Formats: sequence, C-alpha cells, structure tokens
Amino acid sequence: MTMREPDTDTDTDTVRSFQGLEDGRSSVRLRAALAVGTTPDPQFVDKLVERCAIEPDFYVRDMLTWALTRHPASLTVPRLVDEVRSERAQARSQALHTLSKIGDRRAWPAITRALLTDADDEVARSAWRAAVVLVPEGEEHELAEVLSAQLGRGGRETQLSLSRALIALGEVIVPALRAAATHPDPPVRAHAIATERLLRDPDAGFEFAIEEAKRVVALGENGREG
Repeated sequence: MTMREPDTDTDTDTVRSFQGLEDGRSSVRLRAALAVGTTPDPQFVDKLVERCAIEPDFYVRDMLTWALTRHPASLTVPRLVDEVRSERAQARSQALHTLSKIGDRRAWPAITRALLTDADDEVARSAWRAAVVLVPEGEEHELAEVLSAQLGRGGRETQLSLSRALIALGEVIVPALRAAATHPDPPVRAHAIATERLLRDPDAGFEFAIEEAKRVVALGENGREG
C-alpha cells in the first residue's frame, strides 16, 4: 500500500493567498480576496475578518466581505458578532456591513442600541442597514423608534442612509415620523418630513424632498400629509 503524498500545491496556494491579503499593492490584495472567495476554506475566515478591520481600500474591503459571504454562516456569523464589539470603528462598520450581506437573523441580538447610535457615522450607517435586514418580524416598530431618534443627524449621506433604512421598514415608521415632525429642532423636523414624503413618493428624490421639507419647516407648517 502506498502512502498519499501531501498536497503541496494546495499548501502553497494557501500560503500565497495569506501573503496576498497583506501585500502592499491593493491590486494583489484584491486578487487574493477573490481567490479566497472563489475556493472557500474555513481556515481563511479569521484572516478575512481581521483584514476587514484594517484594509484601507474600499474595493478590497468589498471583496473581503464577498469572500466571507462565500463561507458557511455557522463559521462567519459568530466571528463577525465578536467583531462588532471591537474598539476599532472600521472593524465594527465592516463586520456590520458583512452581516447585512449574509442576512442570517441569528446575528440580530448583536445589533444593539449602542451600535445604532454609534458616534461614528460609518458604523451607525452600517448598523442601520444591518438592522433592517436582520430585524425579526414583530420588532420593526421598536427599531423604527430607535432609528427615528437619529433623524437630523449628520450630513447628506448620513441622512439619506437613515431615510433609506427607515423606509425599508415600511408603514410602521409613520407614527415615529409624525412625532419627529413636531420636534423643536428644525433639522429633525425637516428630515422626518422628507422621509415620509419619500415613503409616499420614492421617485421624488432625497434632495428634492429635503429641500421641500426645509421650506415647510421654515413656513411653520408641521408637514403632515392630509
């Protein structure tokens, strides 16, 4: 009986992929992440998650996320849930983004109020997107209340992200928006009015909706639809 020789080609490919993920050239890192996702292997999960936390290139990060989605959720979700507690903002943000792409609702308990109100806008935006994907049936109203408390926050991109997240929850958001439309802070009122307008007319466009809402607020109206 002859003994099977070690698969040195596979070992070499594995080492090459590990090294490629840390290469100084983003094009090499991108190819390495693509290779790992094309032929998933459990031994890469930790490395992919670790790299997400520090990868500077957006396109490489996106490929790292894709590579993680190619691995079993039973392996990736627990590791990503740990990562959302990281002190590094990019680690939290990218882990949340990846969880939203995987879509496994077992991750829902990890989407805490602290993440939904994170001081870092990128983390908060990723948490909002993950939350509306993962929220269990029946808990949408509570999520809408938490998200609506963030109305008026940040610049255009942050406000657009929040509006999109709220709208994804559907009609359940209307009471929270109506309440926010009477908020003493004008930016909060305008954002609430604009979001409800977009809910009713998705084709209106955020810029148009927010500018119209600002005019409504300036005129002293409450912006409620009749």
